Amino acid sequence: MTKSLPAAPLRSPTSESNGTDPAYEQSIVIPNRLITIADTFDKKEHSRFVTSQIPTDLSIQVQDVTFNVHKYPLVSKCGYIGRLELQPSISNFGYDLKLENLPGGAEAFEIILKFCYGLPVDFNSYSIAPLRCASEYLDMSEEYEDGNLISKTEAFLTLVILSSWKETITVIKSCETLSPWAENLQIVRRCCDSIAWKASRENSTSGDIVNEEGWWFEDVATLRIDHFARIITTVKAKGTKPEIIGKCIIHYAKKWLPGLDVELEGLRGYGYGKNELQFSVSIGGNEEGGVGHKEQRTIIESLVSILPPQQEAVPCKFFLQILKMAMVYSASPALISELEKRVGMMLEDAKVNDLLIPNYKNEDHGKLVNSPEHNTMHNIDVVQRIVEYFLMQEQQQQQKQQKIGKISVSRLLDNYLAEIARDPNLSITKFQVLAESLPENARTCHDGLYRAIDTYLKSHASLAEHDRRRLCKIMNCEKLSLDACTHAAQNERLPLRTVVQVLFSEQVKMRTAMQGKETAPRTDNSEQEESQSSNSLEIRNLRTELENVKTRMGGLQSDYAELQREYEKLSHRQKIVPGWSSGWRKIKNSFHTKVEGDETGNQQRRSNSTSRRSGWRRRLSIS
Repeated sequence: MTKSLPAAPLRSPTSESNGTDPAYEQSIVIPNRLITIADTFDKKEHSRFVTSQIPTDLSIQVQDVTFNVHKYPLVSKCGYIGRLELQPSISNFGYDLKLENLPGGAEAFEIILKFCYGLPVDFNSYSIAPLRCASEYLDMSEEYEDGNLISKTEAFLTLVILSSWKETITVIKSCETLSPWAENLQIVRRCCDSIAWKASRENSTSGDIVNEEGWWFEDVATLRIDHFARIITTVKAKGTKPEIIGKCIIHYAKKWLPGLDVELEGLRGYGYGKNELQFSVSIGGNEEGGVGHKEQRTIIESLVSILPPQQEAVPCKFFLQILKMAMVYSASPALISELEKRVGMMLEDAKVNDLLIPNYKNEDHGKLVNSPEHNTMHNIDVVQRIVEYFLMQEQQQQQKQQKIGKISVSRLLDNYLAEIARDPNLSITKFQVLAESLPENARTCHDGLYRAIDTYLKSHASLAEHDRRRLCKIMNCEKLSLDACTHAAQNERLPLRTVVQVLFSEQVKMRTAMQGKETAPRTDNSEQEESQSSNSLEIRNLRTELENVKTRMGGLQSDYAELQREYEKLSHRQKIVPGWSSGWRKIKNSFHTKVEGDETGNQQRRSNSTSRRSGWRRRLSIS
């Protein structure tokens, strides 16, 4: 494609020239002929030609494009080219020059050539930053010509660009490829200050409605993370409300971190490989058109660094989302620890699904340990540390706030335990440690804890009896509701000792309900201690009675075994059968006589627990 451009008069580089160059002398003597110096401006694939009556004498290479131009139009305005010692060309042209790392590349240099030849040049928001940096690179200052390119681009940038919101956004985007020139020339700083000033000015005059103040979120979310962080820092310094800054950061994170909103609702599915649990979380948009792994980590670290310290600025859900992403992209341990502390400070606002943090596997972390204990579906250790940070934070709060926070977190933790209890690789130790991480007085009701324990026992049917007893020790049967006691009394997965405690607690609650009395408030320490002591005494008595029954049952089984052996010896005699039957009936009657005598001696105690003892007998007969 060929462009015919009008010529422009040339000005000598300096008025004190000695006139040793013939071409230079010609430009002084015959100025009228110089008007037609640029008759046409031809473009080819990798070259540009200025065709005129005067042949070109300079070949300049910028990137992969070669410009064949006249020397003096550039020397008169570009101090950098005038100071160079140009090398003679081995081709038909006079000199060769290669401009390396020119800001803006060939496109900016072509506009500069038009300016040097005196052709009309239109400035816009897309080209002004590259032209300003390139003019600085070529030293196109007022020292060489009045109204040179540096002063013109600077005036356009200050007077036109910075007064417009959209033009400023466009310019700061164009600066992403102009480092470090755009930084050194303060173009980025001035644009960021202008954007921050406009955003904070609107925020300060639009009232308390946060939703109306987010008009600028989408524009700043299109910027690179370092420019976005600078704008947010400036906006924060101008006194913008933390809630607005938090909403803007969340908007940016959702745009640049695909998969941030991915949630796990319990165990969606798991399968087994040879020795490890297979689990994967799909993160859409990361493979097609997304930024790379390293860039994602940089975005996460930058966003965390500019988060406002106020708790009301960002919800707990976002902290847990960004924590998951930080673990996916292998962020530094210090960053992950900082996020865990922030979550712990506001754990009472979290939801169960937000705490379900998978055990991510990636190349940086390598393969997980083949031990099933380390192949749990969810990262239990992270939640454990979050709870510890929460307890540390609660110790610094007032007593009233402390109790309310712990009660809320206890419900959250019980629901979380019920979710992870279905994991076949979750060890009883991890489950117990997490369940006991809260102090005893944090739970006013143990129904949620009972549900979690029952879920674990159901999912781990092969659990040994001593492990079942160990797990049930976490639960306080006295803090179970009447419905939970009814369910637990019929639960065959619970150990016998736990069932006895549940039956006793159920009877006490039923007696209290029948008498129309309410349970004493938990806050009354004296009444609570008295009730606990009386309950403990009754439990000890019941345990003693149960042991006596077991002892008698053992003696009966020994007698039965002895009779069985005797019967086998005398089985060939028919007359032994009535005698053996008679003997067995005597032993059976004597056992019932002993039991009835013992029951008669404990008449008062039996009147209070008739229904409970019948339940034990049914259990004993089954065993």
